[in-house]
Amino acid sequence: MPIKLGPAGIPLSCKGRTIVEGMDDIISLGLETMEVQTVRMVAPNHFEQYWQAGVLSNKTEFEMNIHGPYYSELLGGKVERGRSLTKIESTLQAARTINARHITLHAGHYGEMGRGTAANEQVANVFAGIVERVADIWHDDEDEFPVFPWIKNGTPSKIGVETSGRQELWGSLEEVLEVVNHVEGTIPVLNIAHIHSRGHGRMRTSEDYGELFDQVRESIGTKEFYCHFSGVDHRGGNAMHYTQIKKSDLNFEPLAEFIVEDGGWLDITLISDSPLLEHDAMYMLQNIEKSRHKQLERKAREDRRRALTLQSGSSENAVAARKAQQAMHLETTEGAPAAKETETVKAEEKSTKKKTKKEDNEALDLEKSDDELF
Repeated sequence: MPIKLGPAGIPLSCKGRTIVEGMDDIISLGLETMEVQTVRMVAPNHFEQYWQAGVLSNKTEFEMNIHGPYYSELLGGKVERGRSLTKIESTLQAARTINARHITLHAGHYGEMGRGTAANEQVANVFAGIVERVADIWHDDEDEFPVFPWIKNGTPSKIGVETSGRQELWGSLEEVLEVVNHVEGTIPVLNIAHIHSRGHGRMRTSEDYGELFDQVRESIGTKEFYCHFSGVDHRGGNAMHYTQIKKSDLNFEPLAEFIVEDGGWLDITLISDSPLLEHDAMYMLQNIEKSRHKQLERKAREDRRRALTLQSGSSENAVAARKAQQAMHLETTEGAPAAKETETVKAEEKSTKKKTKKEDNEALDLEKSDDELF
């Protein structure tokens, strides 16, 4: 069950505020990944630190990821779509420089097209073109191998299609899965806060997460998942803003329980979108460790019970049958005093009735005697 956790951006506690220094801080916290944020633009003067981050990630096997622009309009007109693709191009270039494994992108508003097959087809066509562009950039010039050694033996970044958290934005779970299923080289980015909000608070229990991951696996046949997690304030099926996990109705404990108890088949990268970034990433890590500890304790108790069973020379079925028999005997024993008490009360009532009847008869005899005297 490989699982990697990290923040969406440079840690708040990082003093240097550069990507490389942020990576150092993340590694020192025991985390293994981060997501570089280029949500509005990619600054050309950041190339040097992007490249340094790529070199460090290549040497340490630290997983780098990158988030593209939030304000995309892939369902807009030709001008709007072209403007969005220009921003995405900068993100794709930065992704190669930092050796990003995943590039997270949004589709934007439904616009005049609205929901339906036509919108999904257009999004799929745009993302198919983005996948081709990533492959071209990744293998652009073999002379650059000494500068970008991870390109020679690596594979292009995977294009992540993120679920959206508002009803007017393209990106319901079903829409994302349909596009990913038709465009090779893309993956779904499961933003749990968005799925929770759009579903009016649907992610409540570990069973809810089991259904979610099973749905994705059955739709596209993957065991690798790239997820975002954060607390969220939501109303009417729309995410309003991210919050720290402890101040939201979206709890992390059920997801931690699912990952430990039933998620042995998962290969998951989990990014903290919380305003607390690395602090909530550590909170998630602690919850996963706590769930593992509970699982080990339970297994230890079961192993101890089995050992005692074998020592006594009884099979587990025999022990279970004996326990059931003891429970029935206990119920019978507990019920016996009550029955005995009932019988005693009945006997006393009967005795009282006899006594009363005897006294009545004696009174009648006395009256007869008095009559006879006078």
